[in-house]
Amino acid sequence: MDLLHTKFVDIDRPRESIVLLLGLGAIFVVGAAWSFELSGFVPCKLCLIQRMPYYMAMPLAFMGWGVERISGPAWLTRVVLLVLAGLFLWGGSVGFYQAGAEWGYWPGPADCGAARGGTIPTAAGDLLGSLSKVKIVDCTKPQIRILGLSFAGWTVTASSGLTLAALAGMILPDRARRA
Repeated sequence: MDLLHTKFVDIDRPRESIVLLLGLGAIFVVGAAWSFELSGFVPCKLCLIQRMPYYMAMPLAFMGWGVERISGPAWLTRVVLLVLAGLFLWGGSVGFYQAGAEWGYWPGPADCGAARGGTIPTAAGDLLGSLSKVKIVDCTKPQIRILGLSFAGWTVTASSGLTLAALAGMILPDRARRA
């Protein structure tokens, strides 16, 4: 067994490899988002929306991988890949919207800001005390730029690549049956 023909990736069955890589890509994107959050960056409302497609894509991609592993119907994997492409396109479009708002090309949402770090007070006396604990993050101001791109810009980049990979997997010819 060589690196191109392993238990999990088989170059002779590229659709199987693609759905596996899409699932791993979704895990990587969410893991990166969580690692930045753990290091002190607070996500805004749009950042949290951008993660939703990846949460949905993870189990869906692994379901598609399972269908390919058991030599299930190719049309089912193609449907999974189409849905994955739509999910990644959704995440990328929200990232594109946010990145454009960050660069000032269009206004961001008026209600953008995710309250983190505090809880909703239950008594009127706690209201003023809770205001000092709540941090509202503006969706139109990037917290950091890495190689010129904000988190939203990197989401667009990752989503574009994953969308193209999903679409490529859809047009691949049917797999050869295992002997």
